[in-house]
Amino acid sequence: MALPAVRSSGSVGRWDPLREFEDLYSRLGQWMDSMTGTVEEGRRAWSPLADIAETDGAYLVDVELPGVKREDVTVDLTGRELTINGERKEKERQGWFRHRTRRTGQFHYSVTLPHDVDADRIDATLADGILTVRAPKSDAAKPRRITVTGA
Repeated sequence: MALPAVRSSGSVGRWDPLREFEDLYSRLGQWMDSMTGTVEEGRRAWSPLADIAETDGAYLVDVELPGVKREDVTVDLTGRELTINGERKEKERQGWFRHRTRRTGQFHYSVTLPHDVDADRIDATLADGILTVRAPKSDAAKPRRITVTGA
């Protein structure tokens, strides 16, 4: 028995792989935001990109904060937990966004520093959109050369 062919009155949409990719990318972004964001003051905070490096004398934490002013950032140390909070304010814009990937609003970044940090000498500078937090090592933790003596 043959089944009758059913035809729709509307035209069949063409498969658009680019649109499908954009939808997937958008959903992935929303999922990542839900995984990395923290809630502060009832709003979702995002986490900026950061690098942590170790030198002989200090640990360096570089956090990308383009467009953020010094007065919009706080750096706190509680025990060994270094916390950076702030806000990237949205600029007044005209027109409609066609594509938007830059984040605005509250941000939050935290890292646990090692035991050998001298907490009293930590400093932070913001220049060229990079916040650099320098956490010097305590004098006892710095490498030193031991002189070998003997006959």
